[in-house]
Amino acid sequence: MATLVVIAKEPVPGRAKTRLCPPFTPQQAADLAAAALADTLAAVAATPADRRLLVLDGAPGAWLPPGIDVVPQVAGGLDQRLAAAFGHCDGPTLLIGMDTPQVTPALLHTAPEPGTGAWFGPAADGGFWALGLAEPDPDLVLGVPMSTPYTGRAQRDRLTAAGLTVRDLPVLRDVDTAADAAWVAAQAPGTRFATALAHLRAGG
Repeated sequence: MATLVVIAKEPVPGRAKTRLCPPFTPQQAADLAAAALADTLAAVAATPADRRLLVLDGAPGAWLPPGIDVVPQVAGGLDQRLAAAFGHCDGPTLLIGMDTPQVTPALLHTAPEPGTGAWFGPAADGGFWALGLAEPDPDLVLGVPMSTPYTGRAQRDRLTAAGLTVRDLPVLRDVDTAADAAWVAAQAPGTRFATALAHLRAGG
């Protein structure tokens, strides 16, 4: 892949992973967000790519590994922010968020294949965790309704309506709620995220 992109929020209490509250406090939710972001960036850093880019709402922290460029997010709706992220890229690009700490280099290593115009990773909640474009085009994202039960379907339909051949990636579950957090940690017990959740459950 030419470029791997992560779009994320700085894990600040009260701004990151607010749907985890309750049962978690804003600080605990931010700690889980930091762990998820660190896991995500570690997977990106370990995946072959010409360029790795973090499109960030906020400021970089100790969780940022070397070798990843950082650019600020633009203002606006999520579709506008995703479109702007693709605007920073040339050549085959795969974009993910910070909500799937179970992601691995094997999942991200989607070598471009002749005739494939897009890659699509559906999320269990009806959204998507990954979106890849062989030729980044912001117009393929702008106007897609975000944060709805049919966002994934609408985004995939946009790709096929543009005449692109879409390669589907496995379905993953986003971490939005406490139930999601427990499920993802159980599926990926060796992650920073699972360790952070276990620490919080133990009263840490």
